Amino acid sequence: MKEPLSAEEERASLETDALGREGKSSGAGRNKHSRTIGDRPPEEMAAEATGGGLGSVGGNGDAGGRVLGTFRNTYYDFPNERAFDGATTSLMNASCQPIATVPKAFYDAVCVQGSGSLARGGTVSFAKRDCACAEVCPRTGQKICFDALDKTSYPWGRGAAGTPITPLRSIAADTSVLPMNTVVYIPELDGAARSDGTPVDGCFVVEDRGLKVEGSHVDIFTGDPRETAMLNHKVPSNQGVTIIVDAPRCSRLRHP
Repeated sequence: MKEPLSAEEERASLETDALGREGKSSGAGRNKHSRTIGDRPPEEMAAEATGGGLGSVGGNGDAGGRVLGTFRNTYYDFPNERAFDGATTSLMNASCQPIATVPKAFYDAVCVQGSGSLARGGTVSFAKRDCACAEVCPRTGQKICFDALDKTSYPWGRGAAGTPITPLRSIAADTSVLPMNTVVYIPELDGAARSDGTPVDGCFVVEDRGLKVEGSHVDIFTGDPRETAMLNHKVPSNQGVTIIVDAPRCSRLRHP
């Protein structure tokens, strides 16, 4: 993702509904297991985290760890050029050299999400904002240039630390609250089904950040609009999720 990518500025104010469309939060389709941010005291969540489940998708009776509280939740994904058509534009690099000619609609998506997949192969990720040679991103008003990346090394794009990000494993956070490489457990997402039917385990790693991912907010990388739709059906955007650190079940993800 893309620090300091203005994509987050826009995406943080958006939610994706159960059909994968972006729009302002309306509260429609709220899952019965979700809750409004701040409607339960941290001590109550802490008791549940170490004892009896949260009434969430998967529960977390044996999670252990330390409950930090309820954080705002949003999702972001990885546009594929093949899904777009229509009028074209040039995707530019930071030296103002063209990377590829792509549908304008693809640019409009990738300038918000920060990374995407080219139809010819390879990926692109945010390189520079206020890039004089680039098109204006309609949602942010910024002109974004990109880096062309090797798809083998960066199949899903690049995070703020310069390392590859992974769907349903990488999250963006305010690194003054959750430092880079912090491992977190989100019980509401434990057991949520992916589009292929396999479950999410609820364990994530902070590998990205964004200007508008601030304070108690996590932005979860889904990798695909279908995954965003599936998760949004179970745990809608902006409803709030419990953030637990030092959970033994996620210890395998900790950096040495």
